[in-house]
Amino acid sequence: MAELPSPKSPLTHAALADALLAAVRERPWHEARDRRRNGQPFTHPPSLDLAVAVFPRQGPPAWANVLLSREHPEGLVAQIDTRAGAVSNIAFLADPVDAAGTSIAWQPGSDWQHIALRPLHGDGPHRFVAPYPASLIKLMVVVGVARLVCEGSASWHERWTHGGQTRRVADWCEPMITVSSNEATTALVALLHERGLIRREGEVETRNGLHTLLAQQGLPTLRLASTRADGGWFNRSGSGVGQLQMTAWDTVRLLWRLQETPAPWLPDSAAPLLPPACRTQVMDWLAAQQLNQVLSTGSVCALPGWVPGIQGRFAHKTGTTETYASDAGRVELPDGGHFLVALLTTLGSCSAPHPDAACDWNVPALGAAVERWIVSSVGI
Repeated sequence: MAELPSPKSPLTHAALADALLAAVRERPWHEARDRRRNGQPFTHPPSLDLAVAVFPRQGPPAWANVLLSREHPEGLVAQIDTRAGAVSNIAFLADPVDAAGTSIAWQPGSDWQHIALRPLHGDGPHRFVAPYPASLIKLMVVVGVARLVCEGSASWHERWTHGGQTRRVADWCEPMITVSSNEATTALVALLHERGLIRREGEVETRNGLHTLLAQQGLPTLRLASTRADGGWFNRSGSGVGQLQMTAWDTVRLLWRLQETPAPWLPDSAAPLLPPACRTQVMDWLAAQQLNQVLSTGSVCALPGWVPGIQGRFAHKTGTTETYASDAGRVELPDGGHFLVALLTTLGSCSAPHPDAACDWNVPALGAAVERWIVSSVGI
């Protein structure tokens, strides 16, 4: 295994970017096999969007975002200013679907020159098709519910009925995050509609709507679009792929807003996204994650050929489908510091070496490599 670049002291954005790029380049992504092609190699390199922000126990934070795709097979470092603002050199494109609502960009043999790619955000010189985040979108949902709670428009203890079931709001949120319950997500999306935090079909978004809130937080690529008032959020509801959007850097910055550390890209007067009690509740659910199968792999450690991923205490949310695998959260460091990480990929279960695995083993190997480098970089 090749050595990643030696860390610099103090940790810098450039050193972190070099390390992330080296970690991505080091992995033999070409060896991944596509179950949809009877185990043959993928017809194109995968797409990966990896962002990290490191918060050492002492010293300022450092951040970086790197991307890989068929159009950038050697990887690409995103340009982010010294205030941790939005990526400036990438034109992010929405993950496209066909008339039947089927994801088409990542099908074997897909030709992007013959696919209409809709802009998502940015006008930089390099384009990147943002992979569908899958169940990682539930992070946006729980933040939306927490926002309702902190504004007094809902309560964790309030009983909410959906699909013939009545539970406390908190009892819908917990399984949505810890075991990725789609049923709970549908119930909570319906709650967000009912309380006006998501636009209703045919109506203009309310002034304090979720997209307005995310835009105010400087997170323009986080979109929970075209969901329905009955809670529908899948492709069959006209939402799903192409409508539910996240990029790694904005996901990291959303997680950043769930901690006390000031957000340098926002005005000094910016109010917290959530009050401390609501932030703590959301992070507690993320810390209780039971699906450790992407960047961390404790849930699948009994599988043959198992590859360990992130080993530190990881409060996170995963998202996996046949085509996609994503993961994002906060990793505690031995010295008391921590780092935030988000990864969105097109290496879902179709790339997994075992039917019970969620993705290609190179994904957790990447997580482990990044964690090792960060631990060494902060002088532990």
